[in-house]
Amino acid sequence: MANTFVKIASISTYGVAFYEFTSIPATFTDLMIRTSIRTDRANYHESIEMKFNSTNSNRSNRRIYVATSTATADTGSVMYGGQASAASNTANCFGSGIVYIANYTTTKVKMSHEFGGSQGNSTSKLMDLNLNAWNDTATITTIRLTPENGGQIQQYSTADLYGIKSS
Repeated sequence: MANTFVKIASISTYGVAFYEFTSIPATFTDLMIRTSIRTDRANYHESIEMKFNSTNSNRSNRRIYVATSTATADTGSVMYGGQASAASNTANCFGSGIVYIANYTTTKVKMSHEFGGSQGNSTSKLMDLNLNAWNDTATITTIRLTPENGGQIQQYSTADLYGIKSS
């Protein structure tokens, strides 16, 4: 069985507080997001928070991340959709993320997983794996990606949304 990937939308605006995909059609099986983001934040890394349908309710996550060489695991009520490099990082370095959202039209829990990372400078790196859950019966029609600590998205950053159909 092959999957068909269709680009639904692409965002490359900069100087903004978030990226948002709206009016997502319910014609696919799954969704995938690819990000390449840099912010104006002074610190080395910034996680990208992800919200479905503009709500903070019923979200949970399990997260494993490695900052430079120290591994940490935690749980929380924020879903993550990638990493961003900060303005203090090596020039032209961007954080990245790939998010796979399975069965986004189901009336049950929406599960997603995210792999991300960012290069800070010669000694600072961050890699993460997030398992996200949104316990809501609504179809996902809007996805917002926001730098977690309030950074503005910088020039040459991009986010692409793909629909995936199983055939």
